[in-house]
Amino acid sequence: MSVLSDPFGRTFPYLRLSLTEACNFRCGYCLPDGYAADGRPVFLARDEVRRLLGAFATVGMRKVRLTGGEPTLRKDLVDIVADAARIDGVAKVALTTNGTRLPAHVGPWRDAGLTSLNVSADSLDRGVFEAVTGHDRLPEILDGIDRALALGFDAVKLNAVLLRGINDESLPAWLDYLRERRVSVRFIELMRTNDNVAYFERHHVRADAMERTLAESGWVRMMRASDAGPAIEYVHPDYAGRIGIIAPYSRDFCAGCNRLRVTARGDLRLCLFGDHGVPLRALLQSDDDRDALVGLIASQLRLKAAGHGLHAGDSGITPHLASIGG
Repeated sequence: MSVLSDPFGRTFPYLRLSLTEACNFRCGYCLPDGYAADGRPVFLARDEVRRLLGAFATVGMRKVRLTGGEPTLRKDLVDIVADAARIDGVAKVALTTNGTRLPAHVGPWRDAGLTSLNVSADSLDRGVFEAVTGHDRLPEILDGIDRALALGFDAVKLNAVLLRGINDESLPAWLDYLRERRVSVRFIELMRTNDNVAYFERHHVRADAMERTLAESGWVRMMRASDAGPAIEYVHPDYAGRIGIIAPYSRDFCAGCNRLRVTARGDLRLCLFGDHGVPLRALLQSDDDRDALVGLIASQLRLKAAGHGLHAGDSGITPHLASIGG
């Protein structure tokens, strides 16, 4: 089996696939006014998703993460998960969700073949959570997370975007949560996109201060798996859970890039903050187009840049994170 690589020797066993741009939350850093459909073509259909994943699997994809927007808004999500789990070579099928549908649906997702789960939870404080997301739904989300922990997932992770003046002093509460729960809480440095410049300037806080705090408190940095996401994870003997740090503004963040992205409309993105997309959808209409699809993907990898332009204030063509799945 051939494996995708770029001019910098990086390989790509990990694909992030957005299933929809729609979201039912109004997070201040992403869609503060909520999602508004633009009337353009519909998102990838189930068969298109199956063909896409099959092509990536032939060139080394071992892990796929289904993202959005909010992917659980797709009525065919269970079928898509099952399709992905049946593809030869795919060892891990992950989902990133805001967690609102966890209590009722996490069981069927697990039964369909979902292996790991990421839940966005920017605060354990109900009032702060509502202020960030626009919805007072933290209790049911936390209940859903506890249900997920009982189902034997390979990993259950929580994502919290670090926001200065909002949740950047919440580490003690998270430590209490982690003491007995085998989850990983990942603190994500706020990223500037084309639509959140003012919000970014008010609330961006560097993650390195938290990294120093963890090191001083006895947390130990772990080795990163080849198909892992961008988080640097820490463990501590007194805690069942882990802490991860995702710091896109840190030095050499892009050196370990191992993931590609495809939008809900079928465009390949070589970088979350790249300046162009490559339409793949025309080659997703028939199983007979797999070789041409693989060839197009491989040819584009030769154009992947060494890193993003965030340090220069360049967010590429990403208007907000819901448009590409983060």
